[in-house]
Amino acid sequence: MEQNSNKTNKFVHIALIVGLVIVINLFLNYALSFIYKEPVYEKYFPQPQVVKNYDNQEDCINNGGQWNTDTNSYVPGKVSTAKDSPIFTGYCNAQYSANLNYEAERKSYELNVFITLMILGILMMIFGIVYSHAVLSPAFTWAGVLSYIVASMRYWSTASSGVRVIILGIALVALIWVALKRFKDR
Repeated sequence: MEQNSNKTNKFVHIALIVGLVIVINLFLNYALSFIYKEPVYEKYFPQPQVVKNYDNQEDCINNGGQWNTDTNSYVPGKVSTAKDSPIFTGYCNAQYSANLNYEAERKSYELNVFITLMILGILMMIFGIVYSHAVLSPAFTWAGVLSYIVASMRYWSTASSGVRVIILGIALVALIWVALKRFKDR
């Protein structure tokens, strides 16, 4: 009977740790959505009922577009072959400026979220080491590790190769530090 009780207690112990790790990270990520407003795609790329087609370089550039003179590329619309029709000299990527602005804001947003999640991950790991409790200590330590993983996955595609090395270096140092602090005499 006592063996079943120990197995039940161990299961409850692990279930609480896993539950806390998940809920802590869900809470932090949801709370961040109130602090940092995610760029809204529709703000940069409104969907008007009538889309303006810019058929010359000047109009295109004056309206934030990018004029492309490569006539071998994708050409939206139909090109007339009639003798009195104007000769096709390029096409307009009307969303060029909007795309640059959206990507810049998106990168800034992802960087802010990344830094915040990394700092929170470090704080959770420190709390997990300092506060000695059978459930809370491992829960906060693992929540910190999961926060690193989530932060890295969110920012990975935006980060340059050098930043990726730094991210991995920080994670490696933090995990070694936790291992040394938590298991130094074992």
